[in-house]
Amino acid sequence: MNWKQLPNIITSIRLLLLIPLSYFLVVEEYQAALIIFFIAGSSDALDGFLAKRYNWVSRLGSILDPIADKALLVITMAILTLNQKISLLLFSCVAIRDIYIIAGAYFYYKQIGPFNMQPSLISKFNTLAQILLVTVILVSLGYKQIPEPVIPALVLVVYLTVISSTLHYSFVWGRKYLNARKSENQIEK
Repeated sequence: MNWKQLPNIITSIRLLLLIPLSYFLVVEEYQAALIIFFIAGSSDALDGFLAKRYNWVSRLGSILDPIADKALLVITMAILTLNQKISLLLFSCVAIRDIYIIAGAYFYYKQIGPFNMQPSLISKFNTLAQILLVTVILVSLGYKQIPEPVIPALVLVVYLTVISSTLHYSFVWGRKYLNARKSENQIEK
C-alpha cells in the first residue's frame, strides 16, 4: 500500500459511513447514529492530520475531503429536518448559503478563472456551530437529554453565522471580482 493514499482511503471510508449513518437516522436509532457521526468526524481530523503532517496531499484528496465533510453535515441535517428535530427554516438557510457560495465560486471561475478558495474564519465558525448543533441534538436524542437553553442557543448561533458568513463572502468575493474585472479592463486599454 502507498502510505500517501491513506488520507484518501480514510476520506472514502467516511463517505461510505454515510450509508449506515443515514439508515440509523431514518429509523431514529440515534445512539448508533451518534457513534457513526463521531467516527466519521474523527476520521476527518485524522485524514487532515496525516495529509498535513506527512505532506500526503493529493488533488483527489483536496476534492474528496470537502465533499465528504459537506455530505456528512448536509445529510445528517437533512434527515434530522425530515424527522422534525431541526426546523425546515434552519436547514433551508444552511442549504441556500452553501448553494449560494458554490454558485458564486462557479460564476467567478467562469468569468475570471481559477482561484484559491480558503474558508473565512466566520465560515469555519459557522461549520463548527453546525457540527456542534448536530452533535448536541444527537447526544440529546440518543444518550442524555441536554439542558433546554443549549439547543436554541446553538440554533441562534447557526442562524447568525450563516447570515454573517454569506454577507462576508458576498463582500470579499464581490470585491475580488470587481478588482479582477478592473485589472482586465486596464490591460485591454
